[in-house]
Amino acid sequence: MSIPSNDSEPLDFRRYGRLAYIYCGHREEVQVLHSQAGFYIGTVSDGLPCSRESNEYYLTEADAIEALAHDTWTQKVAP
Repeated sequence: MSIPSNDSEPLDFRRYGRLAYIYCGHREEVQVLHSQAGFYIGTVSDGLPCSRESNEYYLTEADAIEALAHDTWTQKVAP
């Protein structure tokens, strides 16, 4: 995981999970994850899901990857 070298640098919440940072104190890169509800954009910490960052669930992994790549997903406000 690539983390800004200086904690005072602004954190890019489109790259790092906002909810993971605010509620868990983790700087984790967002990625496409899967649950029984579908594919979503979230974070993983220590090999386990940490946060669901996207409001949306996607029917396919390809749709979720496209949303992440083109920045068309919307950020959840709270867990």
